[in-house]
Amino acid sequence: MNASSTLLPAVVRPALEERAWLSSDHCAGPVLELLGALGWAIVDTPEANVHCTSPDGRVYVGWLPEDTPAWKRGIVWQVRVIPADAAPWVQEFGPYTPSEAVAGFLAALIANPSR
Repeated sequence: MNASSTLLPAVVRPALEERAWLSSDHCAGPVLELLGALGWAIVDTPEANVHCTSPDGRVYVGWLPEDTPAWKRGIVWQVRVIPADAAPWVQEFGPYTPSEAVAGFLAALIANPSR
């Protein structure tokens, strides 16, 4: 099947400076700002790790840049969820995952709590 080029959507290519967030800066800011604005408990440790818990206590988010066992497994972000009516689950993100991507994942999770 051939489609006329006038029927195809235009390809949008953002300028390189608009895609700077696609590479990790090893900063937790976007995630911590999101969770702080939502009233999550946020505790940082002297080692520079940060632990966040949702207001209902069912979701934990850990920023673990100085946690040796996490680094040995290749992660810096850990999300643990304990649903009311399902099995608990964990999602982990490595050191090269942009914090904006983790914040987007969490925003989607928070926006759809029944899923």
